[in-house]
Amino acid sequence: MYKTSFRYLNLLFFTLLVLLTFSFFLPYLFPGDLISNMSGVTPATDAQRDALERSLKLDQSIFHQFGQYLKNIYEGEWGVNKVTFLSINSEVREFLPATIELVFYALVLAIFVGIPIGVLSGIKHHGIFDFTTVSFSIAGYSFPVFWLAMIFITVFCLQLGWLPTSGRIDLLYDIPTKTGFIMIDIALSDVDYKSQAYQNAISHLILPTLSVSIVTMAIFIRFVRRSMMDVMTKEYIVAAKSRGFSTAQIVFKHGLKNSLIPILPILALQVSTLITNVMIVETIFSWPGIGKWLIEAIYQQNYPAIRIGMLVVSVLVLVMTISIEFLTRLLDPNRENVEHATV
Repeated sequence: MYKTSFRYLNLLFFTLLVLLTFSFFLPYLFPGDLISNMSGVTPATDAQRDALERSLKLDQSIFHQFGQYLKNIYEGEWGVNKVTFLSINSEVREFLPATIELVFYALVLAIFVGIPIGVLSGIKHHGIFDFTTVSFSIAGYSFPVFWLAMIFITVFCLQLGWLPTSGRIDLLYDIPTKTGFIMIDIALSDVDYKSQAYQNAISHLILPTLSVSIVTMAIFIRFVRRSMMDVMTKEYIVAAKSRGFSTAQIVFKHGLKNSLIPILPILALQVSTLITNVMIVETIFSWPGIGKWLIEAIYQQNYPAIRIGMLVVSVLVLVMTISIEFLTRLLDPNRENVEHATV
């Protein structure tokens, strides 16, 4: 376990170093003034330009500049937004929790709906339920996320009027921001309308969560179905059937555990797709997350915000992917030996 932990920490460190190096050189690739691209401040005078050059170490070697960049990242000095003139660090801390919240709810929904459906479809394969499930999974995987989100808005918001079209909560509810996670902030607040605020926040959360989770849910259904079909043909399953065990006993004691082990590697591969879909959905539903903030920065050619936003999103994908891979190794230690043997 210690050897595996060290290897993953080593992988995290060097991958993070590569991301930081790429982020450091981005201002050199952007058009425009280098000092403005790095700091977000357009120098008005020669004295101000000289001061910014010294603070960014631009008058020294590239290695000194990179060291200063790492120091600024560590200390939270990420520059200034060229549009809002606010600290990029404060804006990231404001918008990032909304993205993490949406990713979490979408992932939970995909897991707790997709996996049971995939298990039932694998047990009752080649039946009506299985054919319906396969059709749904193919359709869900094929639909573009932005198209699905707009269909949801058209039907459930504009036509039926059941759900809101944008935001996390109505302006009517004044919830103090403590953590950035709307559900937690509502729980920590002292307002008298908590239940109404919860209902309103959930109504805002339904469509963005569904739009993001359907693709991941469809992938889980397909892989769990195939894995369950393979497991149910194993010799130990056949032996359990010959001993008179019921289908429920076979599935829950033997089949389910072995069929779900291959899902974690698939989940690790889907992290980047999931976060990319969240960024698209945030823009469509005006969800105040880091994805919407980054896409707006790209439209505005806000290079300091683009630089930090890309780094934050990349680090989020990196941490989630390596964490899931590490969890996979802990739950299935034999998988590593099998992979080494097949190389």
